[in-house]
Amino acid sequence: MKNFEHLNAASFEQATQELKSSKRGQPIAGGTDLLGTLKKNILPESPDLMVNLKTIPNASYVLDQGDKVAVGALTTLSEVESDSAFAGELKAVAQAAHSVATPIIRNTATLGGNLCQDVRCWYYRYPDSVGGRLLCARKGGDQCYAIQGRNQYHSIMGGMKTHHNACSAECPAGTDIPAYMEKIRENDWDAAAEIIMRVNPMPMLTSRVCPHTCQSVCNQCEHGDPVSIHSVERAVGDYILANAGKFYKAPEISTGKKVSIVGGGPAGLTAAYYLRKMGHEVTIYEKMEEAGGVMMYGIPEYRLPKHYVRDLITALTGMGIVIQNNTEVGKDITLEEIKAASDTVFLDTGAWKQPILGIDGESLTQFGLNFLVEVKKFMTKQIGKEVLVCGGGNVAMDVALTAVRLGAQKVKLVCLEQRDEMPASAEEIARAEEEGVEIYNGWGLKRVISAEDGSITGLESMNCVSVRDENGRFSPTYGDETRVFTSDCIILATGQKVDIDFLGDKYKEELKNARGLIEVGEHKDTRAPGIYAGGDAASGPSVAIKAIRDGGIAAKSMSRYMGYPMEAPAAGHSFLKYDPEGIFVTKGAVEKDTPVAERSLNVEDSTSLTMEEAAAEAHRCMNCGCYSVNASDMANVMLALDADICTTSKTIPASTFFSAMHSVELLEPGELVTEVQIPKMPGYRTGYLKMRLREAIDFAITALAYAYKEEDGVIVDARLVAGGIAPVPLRLTAAEQVLVGKKPTPALAEEAFKAAMKDACPMTENSYKLQEVKAQIFQSLGF
Repeated sequence: MKNFEHLNAASFEQATQELKSSKRGQPIAGGTDLLGTLKKNILPESPDLMVNLKTIPNASYVLDQGDKVAVGALTTLSEVESDSAFAGELKAVAQAAHSVATPIIRNTATLGGNLCQDVRCWYYRYPDSVGGRLLCARKGGDQCYAIQGRNQYHSIMGGMKTHHNACSAECPAGTDIPAYMEKIRENDWDAAAEIIMRVNPMPMLTSRVCPHTCQSVCNQCEHGDPVSIHSVERAVGDYILANAGKFYKAPEISTGKKVSIVGGGPAGLTAAYYLRKMGHEVTIYEKMEEAGGVMMYGIPEYRLPKHYVRDLITALTGMGIVIQNNTEVGKDITLEEIKAASDTVFLDTGAWKQPILGIDGESLTQFGLNFLVEVKKFMTKQIGKEVLVCGGGNVAMDVALTAVRLGAQKVKLVCLEQRDEMPASAEEIARAEEEGVEIYNGWGLKRVISAEDGSITGLESMNCVSVRDENGRFSPTYGDETRVFTSDCIILATGQKVDIDFLGDKYKEELKNARGLIEVGEHKDTRAPGIYAGGDAASGPSVAIKAIRDGGIAAKSMSRYMGYPMEAPAAGHSFLKYDPEGIFVTKGAVEKDTPVAERSLNVEDSTSLTMEEAAAEAHRCMNCGCYSVNASDMANVMLALDADICTTSKTIPASTFFSAMHSVELLEPGELVTEVQIPKMPGYRTGYLKMRLREAIDFAITALAYAYKEEDGVIVDARLVAGGIAPVPLRLTAAEQVLVGKKPTPALAEEAFKAAMKDACPMTENSYKLQEVKAQIFQSLGF
């Protein structure tokens, strides 16, 4: 046990103040749980201060207050068990208190401590001294070990999120990946689409070009292939586009506010979508013949067929978004003119400018992005026989593959990075090598070698020792070794630059930062009121999904600026569920690739998964969260009796207090439970049933708190709360609805049980809990 300061509190006020002022202070009410936790060192951090609440005077009591019974938070469970206030209609309270552990523990444990105790899962409680503590999802880790491990004492109703899943956190847009996977498993594709489109209105595009680093942190990687997130997203995206009228609807209202967007790339189109949904008038000024930005012009057809981009643009214009193509801001119209006619403006001009490397002979090379934009011109003329591509990102891979498919006899690629450092995705690197591209890692550009007639003959390179400095900044270091790569065509794909000259004299100096980008805050607002920016123009060259994130953030900020804040969708309250068989499938399903010999420049290389195949892949998702069960016996009773939990600052209904896996997470720093108020239940029959392995020691495997009111043998009110079967105490409302208005019979008890467990999803080892729940419902009704 690590050292900590100890304080005997003289009042709740003092305890609150001390806890607020400490970094990792913890209150101790009974000590039966917390001290064991500290001794076994199961938590990543130990408290630096322990505030003993049991020294607070007058905090232990049971008071009859007419229509309710008030119990002090520091009342021991033994005192609760023996108090006459809980001998009649509130007998369930005494029974629950009596069921807790042993008499010795009940003499020390307090009501407040029991209500606030932490989870009892054995993975969570695994001692640090026995092979090291387990950093499970409940302790800030990424997974619940019970999903694919031993789980006989875990939830049969599903799990709960404890924080962002690793896959969602890895996604720049924060897509709730497990949530839409669950909807697909339920065959609710519309709901899956809606979840994705909360943060990404173009999954049919991103799924084809995103590096999908989300898959690299998928917990299935420990058991086999990661879930093919991009493949499932692609199937959903195709579904969305096939039903565009359903998902890209024109708004029913108009706010009268006017928004202008400069640039129709991923960020601009995203902002346009969300702002138009709010009812604002949206106009996009696009320099090129068609909107879409890099997705229209900078990604080869075989990776992203342009008809998908055009279909998306058609859907967006169908919402009422106006796109003015062939309109270059700064030449055809000024930003000042646009701003004067708009309530807000969003800038998304991308990164299209070629960076100057400063090497000899650079003017003889071609710019990779221009090469991709103008690839159709190369289809009508001969490309070099021996092409050398410089760069290690996905653009470089696209250039190299395009050169292969244009008929180059040999394509080589050189880059500064070592293989494991290359920014290109592993799939794109593998595809390039599959088609014969030779990759040379660790080489930088020194000079272009040319013949007397000015034609390229090769590139002199120098070996790169390291790409970044000790602080992780891009700062290549070179050795003494040099090497010549022969080539008659060199294409530079070493990055792009942002050009902000379009801002004009008025805005350029005001908006730019030291990097030559548009300076923005966390809400994508610039220094000019009402003007926002995002994508490459504000952050530098990056991937489409980051631009989409920027567009979404900007849209929310712009709408709020105009007086129309966007409301976040209501949070769901259902438990997480997964397929207990599907998660053990170790092989992932991916798109079907076209054979190498049949690949071309203008036909997509792969075929999307069918909806059935995508659904099967979604069944591999573990829906990671915490699948432990609530540990507090007293919590079950307090929820069944509609008690109120009083703290140092407010009163919280039991239904709210026990909605969180660890109730104290709902409290502010230093906030403490001081009292519990339990309504009297005249005319009710209450009780508490608990199944455990050892009668006098263990926590509940299943438990049931019940309160029935009967008139003439008919149940007129029923309150049932199950414990030990879900991450929180579970009100069995469906069973209550079955029971009310009927006379108790075994057949009615069976019906109530089926209603209560309709949504149960037992794990591999705990389906026996269903029978225990059934037995307790029968017993509560007298059978």
